[in-house]
Amino acid sequence: MGYKITDACTACGTCKESCPAEAIKEGTPQFTIDADLCIDCGNCVETCPAKAIVEG
Repeated sequence: MGYKITDACTACGTCKESCPAEAIKEGTPQFTIDADLCIDCGNCVETCPAKAIVEG
């Protein structure tokens, strides 16, 4: 499945803190998800206040 962070990302860091696999990295201008590390748990989707994380 996998997840991606869209342009709606505000770079608040909430998703990074919620990721047990440490797959989310700070980027410019938004955070990114390393697909090789992501375990598809969905924690990031649930915690993102901007609703910027989607399947894909």
